[in-house]
Amino acid sequence: MRENKIRTIQFAILLVAVVYLIKLLFIQVLNSDYQTKAFTNAIKRVTVYPHRGTIKDRKDRILVSNTPVFDIIYTPRKTKIDDTLAFCEVFGLTKSEFIAKINEIKYEIDKKTGQIVIDKKTGKKKIKDTYSSFKPNVFMGQLTAQEFALIQDRLVDYPGFEVQARSVRMYPHKSMANALGYIGEIGKEKLDKLAEQGNFTYKPGDYIGRSGLEQKYEDFLKGQRGTKFIMTDVHGLERGSFGDGKYDTLSVAGKDLFCSVDLELQQYAEYLIAGKTGSIVAIEPSTGEILAFVSSPSYDPNILRGKEMKKNYAALLKDPSKPLFVRPLNASYPPGSTFKLVNALIALNEGLIDTSTVFPCNRSVVNCHGSHSSANVFESIRVSCNPYYVAVFKKLLNRGKSTSYFRDTEIGFDLWRPAVEQFGIGQRLDVDLPSVGKGNLPSNKFYDKIYGDNRWAFSTIYSLGLGQGEMGVLPIQLANLAAIIANKGYYITPHLINGIGDRRHRLKKYNQKHYVNIKPEYFDFITRAMEAVVQRGTATMARSKNIQICGKTGTAQNPHGKDNSLFIGFAPMVQPKIAICVVLENAGWGATAAAPMASLIIQKYLTGTIENQQREDYVVKGVFIE
Repeated sequence: MRENKIRTIQFAILLVAVVYLIKLLFIQVLNSDYQTKAFTNAIKRVTVYPHRGTIKDRKDRILVSNTPVFDIIYTPRKTKIDDTLAFCEVFGLTKSEFIAKINEIKYEIDKKTGQIVIDKKTGKKKIKDTYSSFKPNVFMGQLTAQEFALIQDRLVDYPGFEVQARSVRMYPHKSMANALGYIGEIGKEKLDKLAEQGNFTYKPGDYIGRSGLEQKYEDFLKGQRGTKFIMTDVHGLERGSFGDGKYDTLSVAGKDLFCSVDLELQQYAEYLIAGKTGSIVAIEPSTGEILAFVSSPSYDPNILRGKEMKKNYAALLKDPSKPLFVRPLNASYPPGSTFKLVNALIALNEGLIDTSTVFPCNRSVVNCHGSHSSANVFESIRVSCNPYYVAVFKKLLNRGKSTSYFRDTEIGFDLWRPAVEQFGIGQRLDVDLPSVGKGNLPSNKFYDKIYGDNRWAFSTIYSLGLGQGEMGVLPIQLANLAAIIANKGYYITPHLINGIGDRRHRLKKYNQKHYVNIKPEYFDFITRAMEAVVQRGTATMARSKNIQICGKTGTAQNPHGKDNSLFIGFAPMVQPKIAICVVLENAGWGATAAAPMASLIIQKYLTGTIENQQREDYVVKGVFIE
């Protein structure tokens, strides 16, 4: 009996042991979840940053690429520094710089004073909400390969400090800075805003497009980051991939962008306008693709990357010439005589004048060019007759819709304004760049506010008929106007990107034609007049031996000095391939400054050569600038 009890106890003990062994086998071998938890403290999670998409020109030449940089990552809880001075010597820092970096990671810093913020309740230094001693932080960012090589072998001596490889942008041609934009570290405000929208794609330390195409096409360019799990020993040394990479996720490279700009044309336009203030925008009329996009003064885009980015950006902000200001999209100028084309088209289409209508050149109201005594529509464009367009504007505003002179003007104004808007003037064109302006096309309410309802009339605002007064038009809008006339009545919204990714996907909105309500025959008429402007009118300095260039000059009054010089045009006359706007601040007559510059750019694009070296020398020297 006793022996049976002993055997029963022994059997029970053996059974329990077998159960435990089976359970341990299941935990340690068969179920990797337990294995993963067991190794948690010895597994390092490494973010794998994707290659950001490149940007290429219309001939596949690289405009923006990537170059590797290295961030030194600092995790406070793991850090051990026995000799601070020796550490600073290795990393090329002073002791005060080292302390400042540590403080910047941990504490709130007052942006104005640069001092640590003191918590009013506790009287202690205010720790950042995002700070954690277990969380990795960037201690030194964007080291070049050469800089990293100097400290690479010493990192192992400092637990808590490790390297994170990533890439930044590189601009091999130093062109198109204002269009390409730049990337920078994402800020807390942006992160919070995205989080409110349920977007947790980014984390502190990530780079994001901050302006230009980099910002506008961020979702395509950024790619998707991956994750690697690395096993480490008690000393933090890597011992290989965890689980043979089973839990790793691959990074996905961003999509390449294919830009419509012709790099050679862009560089030539930048060469011509160097040392001058203004804009050049060239468009392929049939597609709306931007061929050249120049804002001057500009800057080398390479200075807005790397460790010196913040300092360089601050210097650009303080520069009185405003190189960061994107003039083609935001500089609002009176269009001057270029606007006469719009009023002529509207008046012709609405039957207020016809192609044979003659008005005297009455200089008692406004001065004029040349010695003509009267003009018809064709001649008024060729010689840019100011009194003619005062008379045309009066026809547009005073249509006999009311017996009250003031009310009649307001009714006519409200008919004229939407007719102008259909040309994209006073409207925000949906160009594929951020922060596009819309210029200024004054409204009825605007004048009511200034003068009072029924207290202003044609005689108050007649300067609008000459493209002066309260009107402001952007260079991109003027280039688009030239494209509308070249296309005989339609435009495709100007854009810089004509392909995304390997398949060169094109956004649908940049295939859509926008028509203006003007009969095609009037565009034919205006085109012939613009051709006469270049051949024997105000823009003979734009004349070409081999190309039929159609254009219109503009000289706009400027309260800040010498007049602004403008020219819009297109070429060739039949099946135009390029439409252009040139605006030069304080350069005087449109005929002597903007017109010859535009003709050189047209020649360069259509033929690859320049007919007149003397004209190029004249434009480059810029003797017309005040």
